[in-house]
Amino acid sequence: MTTSANRRQLSTADQRRKTVLDTAVRTFADRGYFGTTTTDVAQRAGISQAYVYRLFPDKKALFTAVVEHCFALVRDSFSDGAAAAKGSSAEAVLDAMGDAYARLIADRDLLLLQMHAQCAAASEPAIREVVQDGYARLVEYVRSVSGGTEADIQRFFSVGMLCHLVVSVDAHQLDTPWARTLSAGLRHY
Repeated sequence: MTTSANRRQLSTADQRRKTVLDTAVRTFADRGYFGTTTTDVAQRAGISQAYVYRLFPDKKALFTAVVEHCFALVRDSFSDGAAAAKGSSAEAVLDAMGDAYARLIADRDLLLLQMHAQCAAASEPAIREVVQDGYARLVEYVRSVSGGTEADIQRFFSVGMLCHLVVSVDAHQLDTPWARTLSAGLRHY
């Protein structure tokens, strides 16, 4: 006779690690690196803090893994956008990648996590290194896939940073001159 305990599938360490990373994105998005504890992440994930420490040796390791996870999601969205481009010109590819990214950051948690990572990078060398490496990989990926010029690539990332600002402060929902100026031509989902 098969019992429900026999049928129950135990999650693997990789599955649990992914669950913790996904949960940590939301948790760090709320209060950033400095305002979030591993206890906060564990409670939200429904696991013990000790289990978090089995997967990640400390909070900095957890946060840097979350930042790397975030960069992988951004890279995947760029890839999806490039594949959906309506043409092979740099402009068409960059536009499609930008649209895919706008859809990705509609997940406000992911957007806020990226912003918190950039802020923490200013004072934490290990986080700075992960952020630098993440952007280095993204810039080279965008360059290789789009065929864009240095100016095209810089503009692409500049608009992305402007999107962070506009979305994080809900400027796209305001009907004021400054908000219209910053939001003009940006896509929001």
